[in-house]
Amino acid sequence: MTDALPMFPLNAVLFPGVSVPLHVFEDRYRALVHHLLRVEDPAERVFASVAIREGYEIGDHGAQSLYRIGVKVQLTEVEPHPDGSFNVVAVGLDRIELDRLDSTGLFPVGHVHDRPEPTRPVPEGLLEQARATFVAYRAALAEIRADPYDGTLPRDASYLSWTLAACAPLPMPERQMLLEAEDAEERLILVTDLLRTELRAMNVIPSLPATDVARTRWSPN
Repeated sequence: MTDALPMFPLNAVLFPGVSVPLHVFEDRYRALVHHLLRVEDPAERVFASVAIREGYEIGDHGAQSLYRIGVKVQLTEVEPHPDGSFNVVAVGLDRIELDRLDSTGLFPVGHVHDRPEPTRPVPEGLLEQARATFVAYRAALAEIRADPYDGTLPRDASYLSWTLAACAPLPMPERQMLLEAEDAEERLILVTDLLRTELRAMNVIPSLPATDVARTRWSPN
């Protein structure tokens, strides 16, 4: 079943269950926020986002190519400014797949369908391995920059996989790969391997940590 949702492409990969702050100043996305604020039920203030494969969030030409797998996102906080821009906070919901983008209106509209993730048991050994690797990564990172996560890691396998995917300081193609992973088990295997690669890079070249490739969570759009 296909839904038509306001669409906000970003130069970032969003994940289910993870919140993201956005600065909204371009006319089409200001119109998108105004549209959502007219929705009476805050729980229904939902849009969709996919990452930009080629191009930019802003400007007349904007995104030239989009990834197809993204997420539904709920608008949870809105701070308007006198110049008409907004600071907003949104939280990722479920995965979606973009079938078609309509850019003819006041704001882009994506025709999307749900991309549910299978619920399968994950071996306890893999969960512990993923947690241990992330704890080691946090300890190594503490010497050079702020902790990427300030809480207790989730016990639920799916939420743990999304949390580690969001915290891992990876370039967009790897983050998109984690978003598109078939299920939590595959995602945990991938993110554990990626974090181990990161740890090796930090140990070999401590003065130039691979964490420098981390994406900012504040969108310029």
